Amino acid sequence: MILGKISLFFFLFFINFFTPVNAEDKITSVPLVNLENLEPSFEEENLEGKNILEKESISLKEKKTTESPNKAIKVNIVALDKITAKTSDINLLLGETKKFGLLEIKAIKCGNVESQSEQGQAAYIQVKDLSDNVNDKVFVFNGWTFSSSTTLNPLDHPIYDFWLIGCENV
Repeated sequence: MILGKISLFFFLFFINFFTPVNAEDKITSVPLVNLENLEPSFEEENLEGKNILEKESISLKEKKTTESPNKAIKVNIVALDKITAKTSDINLLLGETKKFGLLEIKAIKCGNVESQSEQGQAAYIQVKDLSDNVNDKVFVFNGWTFSSSTTLNPLDHPIYDFWLIGCENV
């Protein structure tokens, strides 16, 4: 068995080192493309004398904003203290600030959201952590939260969580 392995080793050694190699010593490269002579690969549309807004295919959408006569819009939030496992209902008026534990929650805007799959409400909320007094300008959370997706938890805090339930008088 050992004699077979030795003879196989010598056979592979002779084949590897004594067969002619067909490799070239020089490197060939492809000539560079002259970029100045290239033409565009798309068709250009002649827009001279045409008004873009007169075309039928272009339709512009306008954002419709309606101011509610009643400024008493309430934002309903459920807050959870993970240490005590207690939940609290927090009702905020727009612009009002309330404290929950070491958090300061402020509601800025609230409105209805209509998507293709779900309907719900969204609120723009700012949350500060009052335990860190060094930097008062940094928010723990500053953005939109949605009532239709309760699994999306916007606040990343080790002690507190909150979810938007909805808005009243919207």
